[in-house]
Amino acid sequence: MKGLQDKVAIVTGGATLIGAEIVRQFHRNGTRVVVADIDGKNGEALQREFADGVRFVQTDLTQDEQLQRCVDAAVAAYGGIDFIVNVACSYVDEGLASDRQQWSQALGVNLVGGVMLLRAAYPHMVQRGGGAIVNFGSTSAQVAQAGRWLYPASKAAVVQLTRSQAMDLAKDNIRVNSVSPGWTWSGVLDQVSGGDKDKANRVAAPFHMLGRVGEPAEVAAAVVFLCSDQASFITGANLPVDGGYGAMGPEQGAAPIAALMA
Repeated sequence: MKGLQDKVAIVTGGATLIGAEIVRQFHRNGTRVVVADIDGKNGEALQREFADGVRFVQTDLTQDEQLQRCVDAAVAAYGGIDFIVNVACSYVDEGLASDRQQWSQALGVNLVGGVMLLRAAYPHMVQRGGGAIVNFGSTSAQVAQAGRWLYPASKAAVVQLTRSQAMDLAKDNIRVNSVSPGWTWSGVLDQVSGGDKDKANRVAAPFHMLGRVGEPAEVAAAVVFLCSDQASFITGANLPVDGGYGAMGPEQGAAPIAALMA
């Protein structure tokens, strides 16, 4: 894709399955990447995949000094910052039973962490003449889900934040968009399914028009596109990468009117 060669990206949560695929696709397009993740083991392993152009900086998104250190490391290593991709996420969610600390953790990682990273990176993006930010929303931001309060609320806030950021940063030639994946093969699905991808596909099938979970590469392709020159007139948008989840109503793939008429 155009406009990615020799640019610099920070990818939070870049050591995860989805985040790591975003890093790989950026790298293939000539973008240098700083991986900001709390997971040292997987972050270092990802860095070792590449001869150069990818650097891991262990970063806790709830700690402002660590965010600043990550930004400083990106500027020192690669000369600036053009893109921010906010993948990192907390899935702590016990619905009504969630206490204040859990709410603070969820919002601190899913929402506030990306804002604080932008605050630190903003002067460098302006100095480079602009850039692009991609936030991670979710299909969960648009629907009610039993027993889940924290995660959907945080993701709905991310989608609204994206619109507000896009409005205020347009003057700086910084585009801001979000992607909202459906069920995607990730560390969370791997864990809750016991590593059984076929089972994940079976459970997901009725809720996705395409009848399966998404692949990390499919979400990553959308992210890289939104940072590229091909998306130069797109800002303030939320791009569903969800296999039709968001468009499917409660009738799913059934035909209840036909059944009523029978």
